[in-house]
Amino acid sequence: MSVSTTVVSGQQSSSGPAGAAPADTRASAETSPTAIAVSLGSGQTHVWVAGRGGLSCPSGDTVGTSHAPVRRGRVADRSGCIDVLAGLIRRYRDPIPAGSVVVVCRPVLASATEQDALRQVAAAVFAPSRLVFIDTVRAAAIGAGAGAGSLVIADVGAEIIEVAALRHGRVLAAHRTDIGTRDLKRGAPTELLAHATTRMIDELRQDPAVEALVPAALTRGLMVVGDGAMTPTLMVKIAANLRIPVRSAVAPWTAALNGAGLAAMSVARHPATR
Repeated sequence: MSVSTTVVSGQQSSSGPAGAAPADTRASAETSPTAIAVSLGSGQTHVWVAGRGGLSCPSGDTVGTSHAPVRRGRVADRSGCIDVLAGLIRRYRDPIPAGSVVVVCRPVLASATEQDALRQVAAAVFAPSRLVFIDTVRAAAIGAGAGAGSLVIADVGAEIIEVAALRHGRVLAAHRTDIGTRDLKRGAPTELLAHATTRMIDELRQDPAVEALVPAALTRGLMVVGDGAMTPTLMVKIAANLRIPVRSAVAPWTAALNGAGLAAMSVARHPATR
């Protein structure tokens, strides 16, 4: 089994419209490896393969968490995650070529242990390949077409919320917490999620590393992706708490996958990968 691992760095250019699926390249298999994007979330697992489009399915138990393969954004059952991801890949008509570039979304501030668990899952499904990791919030910003400049983004997912301050595509400061939209179905009030998001934004405002960037970025409003962007009552409460404009990204549910796909194509086009 041959798998090389990289953490993506630097700004990725967005060659497609904001929120759209990554545009397929015309490069042949002989000149560029196949670009693949993976988002293994607590609620949904998404896969995109260049030239074949995207697929998604539930990551596991959608009510309780005792048997869910992904819990609070972390791989809890490696075999279960492999089964879910491999099942999606089998839905494509043709096998995935060896030597593909696979960009995998990871929660912001992921520990080495958390990333290694993701690596083991991806390696089991895609080996031999080149694995590249990208923070979900960064991928979402790329997929939403945020481009250059400063940005504050919140990814309100099924079981975790991540917020980050970015400049020119780089994450400069970030926070995350173990709560998400699935908790609303378990009886948690919307205000609990709104308060958690607001608290982390306030922590960013007080962070010396981004104390000048965050206020300037928030004059343009807070960008929200993930399930929370499609929960109107939550969006209203966050806006009321922060007293700033709050906007949903185009295609917020797949913004991270779209950005990871763009990053995968960028890596696949690099001469070093041919």
